[in-house]
Amino acid sequence: MFDLDNTLADTAHRQRFLERKPRDWAAFFAAAPHDPPLAEGVTLALESARECEVVYLTGRPERCRRDTLAWLAAHGLPEGRVWMRRNDDRRPARSTKLEILRRLARDREIRVLVDDDELVCQDAERAGFSVVRARWTAESGALKEAQEGEGRT
Repeated sequence: MFDLDNTLADTAHRQRFLERKPRDWAAFFAAAPHDPPLAEGVTLALESARECEVVYLTGRPERCRRDTLAWLAAHGLPEGRVWMRRNDDRRPARSTKLEILRRLARDREIRVLVDDDELVCQDAERAGFSVVRARWTAESGALKEAQEGEGRT
């Protein structure tokens, strides 16, 4: 299972929309199709696809599905189911992602979760999942606050 933002997609160019008050969520998500791919994450996803079904688990809202699918295809990432948060779901990313991980683990093996969010990684490990921390981008305080405090990504 692969996270998207700051795991496969570099969101640095759109962080500015989260650094101001009020945050401009529409602009933040509208800029996502222009994210450059992160070589480390893409390589890991392609290598994983040789042995496993690749699944994507993102905190992006469902309304971003079309852009997200187009981005994955445009950057040659493996086909796979994309799990997104409901548009009205404002829980922290660690809550929404762990819920989906547990649901999927009922009838399949989850070999590894690859994610950049330390709180998501910690909760997944506590629940018994193997984790790879995507530490190939600079941490963004604004994004971290948005993930935990506002449940937007």
